[in-house]
Amino acid sequence: MIKQLLIIGFVWPEPTSSAAGERMLQLIELFQSFNYNLHFASAANSSDKTFDLKSKGIKKHSIALNHSSFDEFILQINPDVVLFDRFMTEEQYGWRVAEQCPNAIRILDTEDFHGLRKAREQALKAKVEVSIKHLQNDTTKRELASMYRCDLSLIISEAEIEVLRNQLHFEADLLHYIPFLISPQNLLHSNKLPKYSERQHFITVGNFRHPPNYDALLYLKQEIWPFIREQLPEAELHVYGAYESQKVTQLHNEKEGFLIKGYVEDIHAVMKNAKVCLAPLRFGAGLKGKIVDALTNGTPCVMTPIAAEGMFGELLPNGFINDDALGFAKNAVDLYTSTDLWEQSSKNGFISLKLRFDKAEHTRTFKKALQHLEDNLETHRQQNFIGQMLQHQTLQSTKYMSKWIEEKNR
Repeated sequence: MIKQLLIIGFVWPEPTSSAAGERMLQLIELFQSFNYNLHFASAANSSDKTFDLKSKGIKKHSIALNHSSFDEFILQINPDVVLFDRFMTEEQYGWRVAEQCPNAIRILDTEDFHGLRKAREQALKAKVEVSIKHLQNDTTKRELASMYRCDLSLIISEAEIEVLRNQLHFEADLLHYIPFLISPQNLLHSNKLPKYSERQHFITVGNFRHPPNYDALLYLKQEIWPFIREQLPEAELHVYGAYESQKVTQLHNEKEGFLIKGYVEDIHAVMKNAKVCLAPLRFGAGLKGKIVDALTNGTPCVMTPIAAEGMFGELLPNGFINDDALGFAKNAVDLYTSTDLWEQSSKNGFISLKLRFDKAEHTRTFKKALQHLEDNLETHRQQNFIGQMLQHQTLQSTKYMSKWIEEKNR
């Protein structure tokens, strides 16, 4: 019998505009390889960048917030597994799933650890080091409550697992590490990519609805690019990303070589022709899609520790990791002007892709974890008493708040 998977999305997937959208498509392909029949539901509006889910044979459903129509909807599907794409969707629909389909496995894809990102943003604004005080913010409390209510949470970065386990003492049995998934085919074209001498200019990438990306762009414009441009007056920085607002476009300055290019449907087409990728993120969490894009296209990077986090493990990075603005700029100039340094950095990137993001290996471990859940769901839940307690409290509070909102809206 074919199993049913229901994905409940905070937004519809946009793989050409965000790493989160690309991540979701990878998870969709993962479950399809396990022969699940897929349904994707969301209360969000579609956009012109929304992926055509029907092209992959996925049934698409529009659902409402705070409405009992969801109860009938999920009973009709009767899913074996429900995947929430962020903790906010679990907060909204998780109690309904648990009430209507108690035997469905509930999985949370955190996308990235939102509470950690919030902690780093608070510390950056206060100009202090991140501490446990910052980490224990309201977003973290909501997110961890959601994770406890689920049977398994998918974590994209080993660094996040370390924070969850060592600083927040979260249960290891409720976590599963699954990074970006790279198939061997992605590496086959590496010898056909443009060489050092065939490339030019710097590139930076980011969806500008994402606050860390805008902060990084300002940091680049004000503190890093002026030094690079002084050393390399003919070089340009090409800035790509979806949803550029007026505050982004007004940074465009041809005289300075700081060029806002905006949205591009195929990031690989521009990444493979760039000489060096710059990623000066000062806060954030998870793995950075821009770094994976650079690795895939053999484009060396200069990154802050936040941008590089979880990418390389014990391996050499595909360039430099530097937290100092002047040091960052000097590293960028060195990479741009040294053929040997550039070529070695490019090779390092392909090694990381092969050894750390192998699709076959991570598919095998996730399939094993999912099978274990299926075989031992009752025992698994009995051992997660905190989850049971939070589920009970949620049913008492969120449930009746939702019903009150529904009545108010009639």
